[in-house]
Amino acid sequence: MTSSTTIDISCRQVLRTSAVAGLVLSIAAGSASATDLPPVEIPAEYTYEGQFVEVLGSQLHYLDEGEGDVILLLHGNPTWSYIWRNVIPYLSSQARVIAVDNIGFGRSDKPELDYTFADHSRYIDGFIEALELTDVTLVMHDWGSALGLHYAARNEDNVRGVAFMEAIVAPAMPATYDAMPPQWADFFRAMRDPASGHEAVIVQNAFIEQVIPGNVARPLTEAEMDFYREPFPTEETRTPVLVWPNQIPIDGEPADVVAVVEAYNAWLAETEVPKLHLYASPGALNPPIVAEWLAANVPNIETVFIGQGLHYVQEDQPEAIGRAVADWFRRLPE
Repeated sequence: MTSSTTIDISCRQVLRTSAVAGLVLSIAAGSASATDLPPVEIPAEYTYEGQFVEVLGSQLHYLDEGEGDVILLLHGNPTWSYIWRNVIPYLSSQARVIAVDNIGFGRSDKPELDYTFADHSRYIDGFIEALELTDVTLVMHDWGSALGLHYAARNEDNVRGVAFMEAIVAPAMPATYDAMPPQWADFFRAMRDPASGHEAVIVQNAFIEQVIPGNVARPLTEAEMDFYREPFPTEETRTPVLVWPNQIPIDGEPADVVAVVEAYNAWLAETEVPKLHLYASPGALNPPIVAEWLAANVPNIETVFIGQGLHYVQEDQPEAIGRAVADWFRRLPE
């Protein structure tokens, strides 16, 4: 995501040749399986009682479990707080755990917006302000990592620590089409084409029906799929999903998002704020080679291997994620 000169060449070569490099956002992935993960029972139930708060004239839905210092869970595309359902119990015994649905996602409102990164960032900033959250520990996935790290880089005095997985951080993703694996380049070109992007995401609902199940190592149940379908029942409701892949910085565009990602990557490389990186194998955005790079180049970071998984790792390894975050959080300095 940063300029290609900042990305270690060996890491880029691994990403280019990796058999799973295109899985994270490949519509063609379908129900591809890249691991031998045995069948496991992952509860599908979402039994939490949600709450709402007004932010910028709209209602944001969130979960609020436990007491104590705040852990804020930030999701990505096209998920919602549902993805954290089996992680929360490992954290709520020692913290106040809040999982917010981004504007346009989950059970939050879907106002008439462009749904750009800047829009989402304003709502996350407003959410933290509305709930008067202080000394926050951020736990982030996918685009939630960009939103959270952007907040942290601008509000370090209100951030206790940052934990991230399958994140949009250097050197996870090349910044040009030429440097990308062919699958990624084909995908993002398709998303940026008004006709093909609309057909795939708006008409076919491919992010829900193909991208999510194609990037979880185990088969998702129909009950789980129904929860992921819930926020996007009509073509009109799917616009926010299509905007996100168009916000990925490629060849310098969108310029504002390029600047944001470069700024928070620079912050990550300098700040002593405690950091935790969780990674799976084979992974997608953050395969093991990215974890090695981060461990060698980012100060005050711990890296934890959570087991087998692809991109939506909360669906493959919720217990490993919950235990790792809980252990790290317990050891954070006051």
